Amino acid sequence: MTLNEQETVQPKPPLKLVGTDGNAFAIMGAAARALRKAGRGDDVRAYQAEAMSGDYNHLLAVTMKWFEVD
Repeated sequence: MTLNEQETVQPKPPLKLVGTDGNAFAIMGAAARALRKAGRGDDVRAYQAEAMSGDYNHLLAVTMKWFEVD
């Protein structure tokens, strides 16, 4: 990685999935709140678009890519 690439890499916000009961909408809502809390509200639509571009397993994979899931 070059220095510029390192500067643009943002740490993954923490996300607790306990209590979402496997509900896709609850997961996306918790993820949106976590992004906003981390000061990344501008990324909410990008996350949601990527997460909704496949099935439930894809949603989980994208969520794990974007967040530090606990």
